[in-house]
Amino acid sequence: MAGPARVSEEGLIARYFAPLAGPGADGLRDDAAILTPAPGHDLVLTADAVVAGIHYFPDDPPASIARKALGVNLSDIAAKGAVPRGFLLTLALPGDWTEDWLAAFAAGLGEAAVEADCPLLGGDTVRSGGPALIGVSMMGEVPSGAIVRRGTARLGDRICVTGTIGDAALGLRMRLEPAAPWVAVLGRAQRAALADRYLHPRPRLAAARAVRHHATAAMDVSDGLAGDLAKMLGSGRSARIDVAAVPLSEAARLACAAAPGLIEAVLTGGDDYEILCTVAPGTLEAFQAEAAAAGIPIAAIGTVTAGDGPPGFAMDDGTARVFAAGAFSHF
Repeated sequence: MAGPARVSEEGLIARYFAPLAGPGADGLRDDAAILTPAPGHDLVLTADAVVAGIHYFPDDPPASIARKALGVNLSDIAAKGAVPRGFLLTLALPGDWTEDWLAAFAAGLGEAAVEADCPLLGGDTVRSGGPALIGVSMMGEVPSGAIVRRGTARLGDRICVTGTIGDAALGLRMRLEPAAPWVAVLGRAQRAALADRYLHPRPRLAAARAVRHHATAAMDVSDGLAGDLAKMLGSGRSARIDVAAVPLSEAARLACAAAPGLIEAVLTGGDDYEILCTVAPGTLEAFQAEAAAAGIPIAAIGTVTAGDGPPGFAMDDGTARVFAAGAFSHF
């Protein structure tokens, strides 16, 4: 007996995604949308995809998958000192997709889009022939000429990060090794906090204005603090990082106290989606104050130095470490 007929592509778009469409999208009835930047502003463009089995577990809640797909792109926009304006969605569905999954995915996507004031403008929905792939192309805007680039740090600049580092990496490790002794020392709320940080990126949109006003260089931490810092510094610059100054959540501190070796996962693991930036020493306090007024804590963790080697990390035991393996790479 044949199963119930699936909704057509046009019906799928009309049912699940047209309600998310913003101005200029014509209700997703056209093949293109229009977006006009505010006077005196530049458009900022970014694109990232998440793939089942690579960036998320296939059995993750679909609303969480949607939030991650949008959040990783919002994080890039925030790190440029920009604000989001809208996004395009490419959704490649596996053969076993269901309307229940799609309805929950669309609901999570819509909630995240409303929170970020970033409407859907268009996209494409196809069959993948393999695992699910969710690609987001995002548009933001920034006052003309004010974008904060990645490779423009200066010698002597202070290195700063928002929020806390390592929670998502520990959340992933906890999911892969739930019986690890260090997991047992955490309370229920602390375990839930680590799991949440892995599932749900927290793009620091509220920090964008302070980054734009004060940062000399910035990027988001998606592939690990140590590796992303090395990428940001490029050639001719290195850094000294005080590991004791790297901001950790209560859960991460307890985990590292129970298993000191976890500090490497904290410093090199991905999915933080915090903003990593550099500021001139004389503007550090003003930067921290402006970000704090927006509800975002900023920690100064090191200094940009001359050199071509990877950043040096001064560990709590007095030793110096480098992490030459670099950031996560797909290839």
